[in-house]
Amino acid sequence: MSLLRPIHHTFAPHVNAGYVLRTLALLFQPWKWKEGPQREALRCALAQKFDADVFLFASGREALAALFKAVKDPSHAEVIVQAYTCVVVPNAIQAAGKTPVYADIERESLNLSVEDVERRLTPRTLAVICQHTFGIPADTHKLRALCDRYGLLLIEDCAHVIPDDTGPQTIGKDGDFILLSFGRDKAISGITGGAILSRRPDVSVRLKAEEGAARSLSLLRIKRFLLYPLVYAVARPLYGIGLGKPLLVLARTIGALVPILTKEEKRGHMSPALHRLPNACAALALVELSRLKEINDHRRRLTALYLSELLKSQISNSAIPKSIHPALPLQKFPLFVHGASAIRHTLKKHNIHLNDGWTGCVVCPAGTSLDEVSYTRGLDPEAEQACEQILSLPTHPTMTEAQAQTLMQALSETLTEGC
Repeated sequence: MSLLRPIHHTFAPHVNAGYVLRTLALLFQPWKWKEGPQREALRCALAQKFDADVFLFASGREALAALFKAVKDPSHAEVIVQAYTCVVVPNAIQAAGKTPVYADIERESLNLSVEDVERRLTPRTLAVICQHTFGIPADTHKLRALCDRYGLLLIEDCAHVIPDDTGPQTIGKDGDFILLSFGRDKAISGITGGAILSRRPDVSVRLKAEEGAARSLSLLRIKRFLLYPLVYAVARPLYGIGLGKPLLVLARTIGALVPILTKEEKRGHMSPALHRLPNACAALALVELSRLKEINDHRRRLTALYLSELLKSQISNSAIPKSIHPALPLQKFPLFVHGASAIRHTLKKHNIHLNDGWTGCVVCPAGTSLDEVSYTRGLDPEAEQACEQILSLPTHPTMTEAQAQTLMQALSETLTEGC
C-alpha cells in the first residue's frame, strides 16, 4: 500500500484551500503585516471568551516568558512543570530567570500527577503550569485547591486545546493565567503567535507594559512566516512521488521557512527579547478562532472514529488511555504500544508520517539537551516510559475521515505482522 497524499501530524496541518487564499491575500498587502485592526479584534474575542485580560506576543513561548517577567518574585523562584512537555516551556521559564522543576505525569491522562506536584513543592515554588496534553483535560480543580492551599499561581497551558461549548467545561476555568499558542500545529493556527490571559489585575498592569515594550518582527521574518502555508501546500501532495522532501529542504536552505525551533532552543536557550504578534498572523488566528466549533467537531469525529475502531480491533484496551472519550477534541489521539518507533518506521514507508516530535523524549523534541533544561534522567519514570511507548494518530483539520480509516487499516496490518 502506498499513498500519494501523506498522512501526517506536521505538514501544515491547518492549511487548506481557504487558509492558502487568506495567506496569499495577506502577502500582497504588506502594510497589514505589522499593524492593523485584526490584532485588537483577536484580543477582544479572547477576552470575551475567557473573561480575562489578553496580552499578545509573537509566540506562546514569548507570552510565557513575559508572564514570568511580569510576576514580581525572586529571580530564581521555582515553577512546577510536567515531564513530557515541549522544551519551549522550560526555556521560557529560564529566560525569565526562574527555575523549572519537573513533576511526573499520570499515564492515563498524560497530565500532571497532583500528588507528585505536592511532593515537589518547596518554599521557592512560585507557580504550577498545568498542560492539557493533546487536549486531554487535566484535573484543574485539584490543582486549583492545591495552589490555593500553598499560595501558588496556576497557569493553564491551552496550546493543544481551546474549549468550545461542547464537551468538558473545565479547561480554562481555574487558572490565574491561561497560555495560548497559535503555532502551526496547535489548537488554532496563525502560523506563529501566542497569548497570555490574566485574571490577576496587578500582573495585568505589568503584562501590559511588557507587551508595550515588545518589538515588532521584521517585515522579512513576517514574510517568511506567510510563505509557510504556500510552500507546504505545494510540497505536501508531492511527498508520495518523492519530491516533497527535497522541496522542503530547498525552502529551508534558501531561508524561505522559519524553523519551529532553533538549534539554540533545542540546547535549552531562549532569547529574553519579546516581540509583538504580527497583525497578519493575528488575522489568520482570528479566522481560525471563528471556526473553533467546526475545528473541534472535526477533531471529535476523528477521536470517536479512532476509539471505535480500536475497541473493535485486537489491540489491548490498556493501549488506550482511560481519560479518552469521544467528546474530546483531541489535538492527537495517543496510544501506548510496544515497539512504537518501529511501527512509525514501517508506516513511513507507506507515506504515513506519525513522528510528531513528542516521541522518545521526556522533554521534546528528541535531541533536546536535558541538562540545560534542568531535567535529570530517572526523575519522572511514568513520563519516561510513556514517551517511549506513545504512538499518536492525527486529528488535525486537514486529516480526513477516509485517511483515518486508511491509517487504522495500515496500523492493524502492521500490528498483526509484528505479532
